[in-house]
Amino acid sequence: MELRVGVKILLKNKEGRYLALLRSKEKYPEVGGKWDVPGGRINAGSSLEENLKRETKEETGLEVSNITKLIAAQDILKPQKNKHTVRLTYMGEADGEVKLSEEHTDYKWVELNEIKKLEPIDKYLKEVLEKLE
Repeated sequence: MELRVGVKILLKNKEGRYLALLRSKEKYPEVGGKWDVPGGRINAGSSLEENLKRETKEETGLEVSNITKLIAAQDILKPQKNKHTVRLTYMGEADGEVKLSEEHTDYKWVELNEIKKLEPIDKYLKEVLEKLE
């Protein structure tokens, strides 16, 4: 079984709103266009913080200014695909103007309680948000 580690970050701006990204259906046909937060797989040999900053910069053009805490660790098991992903989700802060990569087609800065109401939403993100209440 292939083991993968991914990092995600729930980013807050200076106005206290959080960034939601709409994943591109064309780039990710296997999961479709769903609302999520910045992140991706880690590069071995780089710290989790370095990976969070890199993924955020690649996907949004934003600089992570502060990583405040780890809010969730998830096991995502897909035995039929022989894959096991460990996904670590953090909270943090970012500055700057969003410049989307080809991985996403839209973005919104919303209140924390509004993110989970976005449809369609990534089921693993929804799981994390429900535990924050």
